[in-house]
Amino acid sequence: MLEKHDVADLLATARDVVLSNLLSAIPPGKALQTGMVAAAITLAIRERAANTLAIPSIGIATLAREIRAGTHDPDTPTHEPTLTLLRAQVRLCADVSARTGLG
Repeated sequence: MLEKHDVADLLATARDVVLSNLLSAIPPGKALQTGMVAAAITLAIRERAANTLAIPSIGIATLAREIRAGTHDPDTPTHEPTLTLLRAQVRLCADVSARTGLG
């Protein structure tokens, strides 16, 4: 029976193969194009993560108002899910804005 793989894992594996195996085997004149393929895979991974972690349909402005009103304070049932979502969004934004290279 075939295993069911996560798309993000498959994309990450493909990127690693491009950078680790194919880049060294490709003629120097084609290295830029190979790097562009790896960069495109990296962007696809980030975009998929961004879509997965999108702010709920209520919208960021509504969420901000709810936070200021105490709707998601530590003693509420929505605190942990909201905190988890916001931490993931911050990590995603930091990852996208602080990229130093393809690796």
